[in-house]
Amino acid sequence: MSSASPDKAAAVSNAITCADCGSRLEQIAEDESGSRLPCPDCGSTRRNYTLYAEPGHFGLVGHPVDLIVSNRLPPVLLQAVIVPAGKTPEGTLIQGVAPARFEIIRLLRADPEILFKIDPRKMEELIAGAYQKAGFEEVVLTPRSGDFGRDVIAVKRGIGTVRVIDQVKAYKPGHRVAADDVRALMGVLHTDGAAKGFLTTTSDFAPGIHTDPLITPLIPSRLELVNGAALSTRLQELAR
Repeated sequence: MSSASPDKAAAVSNAITCADCGSRLEQIAEDESGSRLPCPDCGSTRRNYTLYAEPGHFGLVGHPVDLIVSNRLPPVLLQAVIVPAGKTPEGTLIQGVAPARFEIIRLLRADPEILFKIDPRKMEELIAGAYQKAGFEEVVLTPRSGDFGRDVIAVKRGIGTVRVIDQVKAYKPGHRVAADDVRALMGVLHTDGAAKGFLTTTSDFAPGIHTDPLITPLIPSRLELVNGAALSTRLQELAR
């Protein structure tokens, strides 16, 4: 396998994700010996290298490759979908949504498989934008690491203040969310003090979760599980 030119290698290095948790890595993280540094989110050293190539062209990278995708993604999937308003102690405050968000949802309506091609961080941004469109006055997108199990925090004020948290798992088809992941969110919900927690996935949940005696008492008043089909419907309804 030959190496790509420096320009091509640099282009591919912008599309590296952790093969285990899906976190996007801005560059190839190596120590002085050339060994991979662990993912800051999960500690894995496995990587997915996504290669965007024109039809009939296949670029190569001079690094160990776990996965190469050779089809070009729609450019809109790489564009910003939220408008930030500044920083808070918990993350980035969302002011509004960008036009790209509506174009992504239009693509999703035509091709449901688009849901599995969206970068995990971009998926968190889409869901943060959904809370903003749903009328939450304060929506915060937490950092990629150190989020304490909360990817999106949304607050709505009225007679009282309602705070919800959302944990987002951008999984591929067949990779189901386990019951232990749901129970972990229940612990986060308790320590955060939020009124309700959502666990949103692009995939689905493991069988038995909806009958688990430790989980079902919280559904739907304090805990809501949103699978890929429900997520797609919710995004499209909010875009109308």
